[in-house]
Amino acid sequence: MLLVTTLRLPPEAPSLADGVAQAVRDGVASGQLVPDETYSVYQLAELLGVSRSPVREGMLRLAEAGLVEIRRNRGFRVLPPRAHDVEEIVEIRLALEPAAAAKAALSGTPDQHAALRQALAAMASAVAAGDEAAFWPADRALHDLLLRTAANNRAAAIVAQLRSTTALLGPPTTASGRTLAEIHAEHEPVITAVLRRDAPAAESAMRAHLEATGRLLINRLAAPATPRP
Repeated sequence: MLLVTTLRLPPEAPSLADGVAQAVRDGVASGQLVPDETYSVYQLAELLGVSRSPVREGMLRLAEAGLVEIRRNRGFRVLPPRAHDVEEIVEIRLALEPAAAAKAALSGTPDQHAALRQALAAMASAVAAGDEAAFWPADRALHDLLLRTAANNRAAAIVAQLRSTTALLGPPTTASGRTLAEIHAEHEPVITAVLRRDAPAAESAMRAHLEATGRLLINRLAAPATPRP
């Protein structure tokens, strides 16, 4: 079993399991952890300075995302991210979120619509400040609020999990040159249509946003890897 010695637990991770998953994902992205090698869970726990429980939990999350294969009593094997994994996630989100945006337009209360307006403003504030760390939580909060405004808490939970899986599969679309301002601009017509109670326009705008995001993520994973120097 092999293990690199330069992986580090990210200090900003919300939990130890999240931190382990992020550290391994970063190792895959940087080429420190490579496919077809088996890595030891015990050594990884020691390297990151955590117990084996969060390591196992982090590995389960990565296995669900399709980034590792758990090998019983041996450790885990890295699997290269696949564009097809993102395609499946985008298909599920397209089945849930455009319809939810339409329903939010029709049935959302004035208070819920005011909250959506505030959520979009939070994204705009992050754009103005150039604060990507604040932008993505605001983005997630807006999508979550739309689903809950549509009175579908289960869909909100599903989408939250899918977004977590997408984050493990690769970097955000800003890594492909898409700006925070452009992402915010894709959300504006969704919320504008919801506030006007224009269900068809809300559904169409959400679909366009998700399709654009999906194309960028899929193309990035489908592109040939750049040889490491």
